[in-house]
Amino acid sequence: MSASPYPLGLRLDGRRVVVVGGGAVATRRVPALLDAGADVLLVSPELTPALRARVDAGRLHWVPRRFAPEDLDGAWLVQVAIDDPMAAAAVSAVAAERRIFCVRADDRTAATAWTPAVTRQGPVTVAVFGGGDPRRAMTVRDAVRDLLAARLVADDVAPPQGLPDAQATTGPTTGRVALVGAGPGDPELITVKGWRLLTEADVVVADRLVPGLLLDELRADVELVDASKIPYGPSRAQEEINRILVDRALAGAFVVRLKGGDPYVFGRGGEELLACAEAGVPVTVVPGVTSSIAAPAAVGIPVTHRGVAHEFTVVSGHVAPDSPASLVRWDALAGLRGTLVILMGLKNLAAIAETLIAHGKSPQTPAAVVQEGTTGAQRTLRSTLDAVAADVLTAEVRPPAVVVVGDVVEALDG
Repeated sequence: MSASPYPLGLRLDGRRVVVVGGGAVATRRVPALLDAGADVLLVSPELTPALRARVDAGRLHWVPRRFAPEDLDGAWLVQVAIDDPMAAAAVSAVAAERRIFCVRADDRTAATAWTPAVTRQGPVTVAVFGGGDPRRAMTVRDAVRDLLAARLVADDVAPPQGLPDAQATTGPTTGRVALVGAGPGDPELITVKGWRLLTEADVVVADRLVPGLLLDELRADVELVDASKIPYGPSRAQEEINRILVDRALAGAFVVRLKGGDPYVFGRGGEELLACAEAGVPVTVVPGVTSSIAAPAAVGIPVTHRGVAHEFTVVSGHVAPDSPASLVRWDALAGLRGTLVILMGLKNLAAIAETLIAHGKSPQTPAAVVQEGTTGAQRTLRSTLDAVAADVLTAEVRPPAVVVVGDVVEALDG
């Protein structure tokens, strides 16, 4: 009988961790390493869109080639996230020579370290080893999480809630789809129902705004499909996403389409629901906390406030105001006294501000930009409508970011 693993909490803040591989496994594991403050070096000829977004945001270093022994220079830990046994063995051999602990996704028995099933409740982190059985570890982990949360204690015997009655008559070979809002970025802001359905999923189709730590908690046998839709960069066509949802469900899988924020707030959830309905696939919709409200709230900006704003309007800024494709009445918005919240608007922010001012909005209207609200990378920029676009460029604010225009920006100041 093999020896039991020695449990240990690694303090990786500022320490080099090498991840070999840029596919689905790395997509799931990297967020937890970044959350621990690790200096992550990712070695892989190719990356998923979600990992590429983290590289572009400066969160990790990427070497676009196959592994070389010198990649482990200065490393404290290496995670092998490739499914080629010979290549994985070569990496772990180099790690062994240098006495660096090595996690292997392809072969737990050949690894010198294991990644446990993890649940996080505020400052409490629980890691479970299942004696080499990932499914056992996940089962125990989920039970612990339920006890910590003091709710959903009967999830292991209760049927999924909120599913259409049609599920009972669709037959054993037909699966189902859940459109789940993952919230604005903090993994703890997913709803209880959303998290529960995520733990039951056979397939998870995730976009780039999904909190990465949620992916780290998926069962080992879950198929993760990276459907990242990076603005103005590589993307998977919506039709392809629809096809994946339908095909996996018709094959009998329970598919969770995990989307940042809320599925119906610029999330194309409606298109996905219609595609599933046309194919006869039952769908559950789980609303999520939208960043349009949560990101301002996280930095002390209420979208409404007594005596200041009795209304707020959420618009998409991904189309320029003068574009024939724009559906937004910017001239009408300029005349409103309430709060204007703009999502996906950084690229066109200068044109949006100029258009609002041209139609009567005061240039001195308070404005704020919240980058990656509710996450550890949250940044806030406060300005005025006439200066905010230039200030964003100077401060190098990047997407995802929420722009707030209105007196509520200063409502809670001093």
